[in-house]
Amino acid sequence: MSYFKTKKILILFLVFWVILAIFAHSIQANSVNKSAVVLLIAKDPAGELLGTGTGFVVKPEGVLVTNYHVLLDAAVIEVAMSNGDRVQIESILKVDRAKDFALLQLPKGAYSTLEMGDSDKLENFNFLSALGFLSENFNPLESFSGSSKKNNLKKKITQTFGFVLGIHSQSEPDFPFIYTTASFGPGFSGGPVVDKNNHVVGIATVEGRSINLALPINSIKPFLNTNEKISLNDLLKEDKVSKEGHYYRGNYHLYVKGDTDRAITEFQSALKLDDSFVLAHYDLGAAYQSQGLTNQAIQEYEKAIALNPSFPEGNSNLGGYYFRKKKYNLAVKHFKQAIKAYPNFIQAHSNLGAVLNKLNRSKEAIPHLKKAIQLDPAFGVAYFNLGNAYISQSNLVEAQKAYDLAISKGINFLSMHWNLYDVYIRQGKRLKAKKELEFILQIEPENREAKKKMEGFSR
Repeated sequence: MSYFKTKKILILFLVFWVILAIFAHSIQANSVNKSAVVLLIAKDPAGELLGTGTGFVVKPEGVLVTNYHVLLDAAVIEVAMSNGDRVQIESILKVDRAKDFALLQLPKGAYSTLEMGDSDKLENFNFLSALGFLSENFNPLESFSGSSKKNNLKKKITQTFGFVLGIHSQSEPDFPFIYTTASFGPGFSGGPVVDKNNHVVGIATVEGRSINLALPINSIKPFLNTNEKISLNDLLKEDKVSKEGHYYRGNYHLYVKGDTDRAITEFQSALKLDDSFVLAHYDLGAAYQSQGLTNQAIQEYEKAIALNPSFPEGNSNLGGYYFRKKKYNLAVKHFKQAIKAYPNFIQAHSNLGAVLNKLNRSKEAIPHLKKAIQLDPAFGVAYFNLGNAYISQSNLVEAQKAYDLAISKGINFLSMHWNLYDVYIRQGKRLKAKKELEFILQIEPENREAKKKMEGFSR
């Protein structure tokens, strides 16, 4: 690729992020009605804190939306309002365990609301913003200890910005989710995801795992006028014997508490109730993997894929396993399957590019790596992989540019600095080559090869 083409791409990336910043500023200027966003505090029968989540009011009479898993195992749900008032929910109007949402009724009153949008009208690269209460930012039991002093929760709301990467099913073909770059932190569960007009288009549901997912708001609209009433006590009883209860409990112990043994037990209990539960197989695989039980992990990932061949994360995880095992053709197969299901899967594009490099197929790798960078210009590993692709083509100029960008994004792999050393040597840039050796020796002072080559510079 020519210098001018590379420069053009970089300019486009800069323009992209400038536009994003403008939209972010616009959203902030025409701010979300944070008075309608509430903190949910879940407690067990003994009054001990289980966790926190976020919710938002959608009807002035006090109908509140959140994730089902925020309520899991709770005997008491306290709602902290933006003005510092604290109430308990009056009743549960609707629970959908499969889609992971709940409608709650607040005590009678007049409540500030968020306006709902139309999630069916979302398109790729539409701008989104997510709001929630990061659980790490405060201790809810301390903040609301019964003191008469009001706490302004609006100041504790975290707002993140991003865009739509696609609307696809995850593990169940009939359940689409909004895939977004807007980040969700622990405590965001159940919070609103809004469009550029500050209309709610989704519910923050899954954070991390390389993907952030929001449940489209249109999924809950048919249930807003329900007359159902469910008590927390009844919900508790159902949760103890439901597959979703076991599954979300397993997630909590795996990803929050780090208790893999308990997580495995819960996932296995879910699968005893329904062996076709795709996500339970997937996360059981993740639990086995964290314990170093690779064979068991692969078996579970493969079961998940067999049940849903288009499951993006399942294919991506399998691809990563085969990559590490140097079974590159199998890795290519699964990364491509992940991308087929989710075309804007940033990590899968980068990983596919890396595998293709290993197979000496750099020409095929470069478009995938450029795609990953286009979707996330801050993704340093993709620049590193792109540099490797250019190295294999002996395109030293573009390789150097890609590596420099990787370094600017915080990537400092030793292999990259060795490649840069070779680039500078081949270009006759001895001073820059020497600096690369110095960097390598800072990380590995006893690196024999680097020390030997460094001696050559002093002769």
